[in-house]
Amino acid sequence: MTLDLKGLKNRLDACYRRDQFRLRRAIEKLEGDLKNGHDIQQAAEALAERFESSVARVQTRMRQVPKIEYPDLPVSDKRAEILQAILSHQVVIVCGETGSGKTTQLPKICLEAGRGMKGMIGHTQPRRIAARTVATRIAEELGQSIGQAVGYKVRFRDKTSSDGFIKLMTDGILLAEIQHDRFLDDYDTLIIDEAHERSLNIDFLLGYLRWVLPKRPDLKVIITSAT
Repeated sequence: MTLDLKGLKNRLDACYRRDQFRLRRAIEKLEGDLKNGHDIQQAAEALAERFESSVARVQTRMRQVPKIEYPDLPVSDKRAEILQAILSHQVVIVCGETGSGKTTQLPKICLEAGRGMKGMIGHTQPRRIAARTVATRIAEELGQSIGQAVGYKVRFRDKTSSDGFIKLMTDGILLAEIQHDRFLDDYDTLIIDEAHERSLNIDFLLGYLRWVLPKRPDLKVIITSAT
């Protein structure tokens, strides 16, 4: 049984990010029970089923990624370069003029890079209307309705799905989520848009992410700026 627990621990990275902490704690509890001479057979079997369910969720998400196409925009011409940067680095800074398409195309490039499978791609906007508008645009380009693969969350309105891939939100919403999700486990990728505006919310988020990133080596952060 010890080998089985070690095998489960080695599979943690294949699980959905939100499940990993609880599964790790469950393994540690069973290891303690085993050392104390308790029978853990039944509990270990139940835990193995939870692992299988979490891994299956990730595999299902991989199969459900919508078809990705890119319009003729300046950022589309740099798609391969940006994708490689995302694969190679934990933090990527993308600078591009207003209208270059970075806001609408970066989440799709992240999807193409395999992000959004073990958690959502979070995409912040300074204003509520921008969050709604960008979400609608990305959903249309992916051939989806709002609330499916792409959704948005603003004050008093949540049009997201637990099975969604891309979540637009105001930076204030992400700040509020930190209060109950300090390691941002709902996300495997975060795009902080319009960083050049240097609002208090954006500055606080960037400072907080600097603290989180060493604790979340799996988390990718893309920061965009028009300057």
